[in-house]
Amino acid sequence: MIQRKNPLLSALLFVLITLGGFAQNEKETLKVMSYNIWNGFEWGKDTERKANCIEWIKSKKPDVVALQELCGYDEQMLKEDALKWGHQYVQLLKTEGYPTGLTSNRPVELVERKLDSFWHGMLHCKTYGIDFYVVHLSPADAKFRLREAKMIVQDIQKNQSDNYVILGDFNANSPFDAYALEKNNGLREKYRPKSDAKHSNLLNGNFDYSVIGQFLACPAVDLALNKVDMVTQGYTYPTPGLVGKYNNTDKSIVANRVRIDYIFASPNLANTCKAFNIFNQQETHGLSDHYPVMAEFGL
Repeated sequence: MIQRKNPLLSALLFVLITLGGFAQNEKETLKVMSYNIWNGFEWGKDTERKANCIEWIKSKKPDVVALQELCGYDEQMLKEDALKWGHQYVQLLKTEGYPTGLTSNRPVELVERKLDSFWHGMLHCKTYGIDFYVVHLSPADAKFRLREAKMIVQDIQKNQSDNYVILGDFNANSPFDAYALEKNNGLREKYRPKSDAKHSNLLNGNFDYSVIGQFLACPAVDLALNKVDMVTQGYTYPTPGLVGKYNNTDKSIVANRVRIDYIFASPNLANTCKAFNIFNQQETHGLSDHYPVMAEFGL
């Protein structure tokens, strides 16, 4: 006897299977990481550090990764690395100098690459429905950094998006960290330029908080606040990897600790931030001269 299929039952089964598939694919969190990888692992020559760094990134299972100092990289090279931590989609700012890049496990839309009037450039991409601005501001000039910050903020405000993230190596100090910085006369003297210098990381002889102030007023929220113990863990640079380089010692590394790597988010998106980490523990001491940071959002 031939049994006829019930079309209503078949349709119901199809809906249930489809919904079940969607449920399995839904993510409860979005992990966003930023990492300055230090001269592209010496332009690819330091294969051991590169392998260790890739393995470490993979272990944290980020969904989106912003990278700075992708020296010597092209887009294919970045994709080969990103595939190792599970990301199929990449965008690279440029192939010369000190590029930034973005990788994701979801499609990435390139919105804009900006190079003119920037020290290293600015990469604007969109993934997960969020506008990501990957930055690497001037490492040598406070006034130049301020101009870069104003241009980026202007772009963000012009875009009129409710969901944006600004992340990377800002090379700038936050007013929220002033309580420690203002006591650090040694670091102030280290920043003080020679009389014939063209650039200065100080502003009129003082630590400069105006750059980060621009992003806070954008408006954007510093996601580390109230999620990291700033007294004991609030630093992203330098790491012990710099000991023996540029006259650095164990003592000077500790004395010159600062927070210059950030993840900022629009107020709307910041309200969904569940956790923030500055990974400045033993396991990342030798991976770069910067420590990575990661924000976790609820979806």
